[in-house]
Amino acid sequence: MAGQDRKTGGFARKSVEQLRVDEATHGLKRALGPFGLVFLGIGCTVGAGIYVLPGNVAANFAGPAILLSFTVAGFACAMTALCYAELASTLPAGGSAYTYCYASMGRGFAFAIGWLLVFEFGVAASTLAVGFAGYLTSLLRDFGIAVPVQFARSLVQSSRHGTELTVTGNVNLVAAAAALCVTFLLTRGVSELSRVNTALVVIKLCVLALFLAVGFGAIQPGNWTPLIPPNEGGFHYGWPGIFRGASILFFAYLGFEVVAYAASESRNPQRDLPIGILGSLIVCTIIYMLVAAVLTGVVPYRELGVPDPLALVVDRLGQPQLAVLVKLGALVGLSSVLLINGYGQSRLAFTMARDRLMPAYFMRLNPRFRTPATGIAVLGCITAFASATLPLSILNDLVSVGTAFAFSIVALSLMWLRSTQPDLQRPFRVPFGGVRIGRVWVGIVPLASIACSWLMILPAAIDIVHQASEGHVLPVVILLVYMGAGVVLYARCARSVAQDARATVRSMPAAPSLPD
Repeated sequence: MAGQDRKTGGFARKSVEQLRVDEATHGLKRALGPFGLVFLGIGCTVGAGIYVLPGNVAANFAGPAILLSFTVAGFACAMTALCYAELASTLPAGGSAYTYCYASMGRGFAFAIGWLLVFEFGVAASTLAVGFAGYLTSLLRDFGIAVPVQFARSLVQSSRHGTELTVTGNVNLVAAAAALCVTFLLTRGVSELSRVNTALVVIKLCVLALFLAVGFGAIQPGNWTPLIPPNEGGFHYGWPGIFRGASILFFAYLGFEVVAYAASESRNPQRDLPIGILGSLIVCTIIYMLVAAVLTGVVPYRELGVPDPLALVVDRLGQPQLAVLVKLGALVGLSSVLLINGYGQSRLAFTMARDRLMPAYFMRLNPRFRTPATGIAVLGCITAFASATLPLSILNDLVSVGTAFAFSIVALSLMWLRSTQPDLQRPFRVPFGGVRIGRVWVGIVPLASIACSWLMILPAAIDIVHQASEGHVLPVVILLVYMGAGVVLYARCARSVAQDARATVRSMPAAPSLPD
């Protein structure tokens, strides 16, 4: 194990000193500064939240009020981002929420959140790959190349509102190929990844700026009326639809979390991580709001339920050259998010493997590139399979559930550390303070983060349960199988750690006996 725990069993915790030892011996290359971290966050955040999800949310749930959905989701993520910023400055170690939980609540809780986050990143990557496939097939169609439907749609298909699931003869090979290409690039090293990501982010921001400049001139204000469409039952429009949309868009802000995973490869993590986390969140929220306004202002919201809504908008504008450029920008944007999402997932698995809570091959470094190449390959293959078989509706809900749980644990970890170790150096502190109830510190921002996270998860959970009651149990089965696999893996890892601890005790020399 990279560091010895204070206790044994599921409540064993890592001290700050142990975390610092781990950081000094991880073997990864420190190559990222504040600029690179902000771009890392933008690279992972400006993706599905613009290129894929808004169409589904506007068409099926919120209508033009998707702007309010983005506001609700952005506020919820801002509360959590502040918690991340304090923890990242206090515990500048790789692993993000997993590491914070290990240092506060112990090994068992840390494994649970780490296992959930690995799932979250995998499903998010699958969602991105499906969106990439939609834009690529649309672009190829502009050049007269038709990709057969059976190779560009998932094995499982959902109805318009995601309430019915059917099995088809399709396999989304385009999405799977995109996931595998990104997997190969991830094995090449963090310095190369940072340079490629920065270039991709600059390109996609320039293309988005052009899209906004042209799109604002084509907005028809009548498409925004009514701003909040009347509810049509369930979560379809009205205020229920706004909050249902927010629960889906919640995932769109995942990028700022990835910045915390870069602690092990940051030159000055205590100073730079808060800058990267908060800076990327602010920039991306502004971009999201502007793009959503153009989408719903140019195209009636009921027509936006496609995996490539920006492509639909530029096609509707009747400017073929702009359409090609925007679709290329979307492909570039989704590529950068796929890269950074895979980076975060592989670094989390690497950190867990160093703690003996994942199989050892997740921490094996390629001697040339100093990346956990074997683990990256395994995770990439699983992502490719999911993207080839599952539809967007299932992927969106699964990743939102994982995100909400992870954010709640981060807020709890912050309050736990403030309560148990109040004297730790904290270069960044959450604003608005808190109160002490006995020995427990209760912060306003962490409480708001927890409340918002559960508000986000509630509509998705209700929809998953409703689908199960209608006989569509696939999302529930996926969650239960994954949770069961986690229980089995943790039991094996915990047994192995306990055996090693006992062996270490037996090998220690006996204390000399004192003379009478």
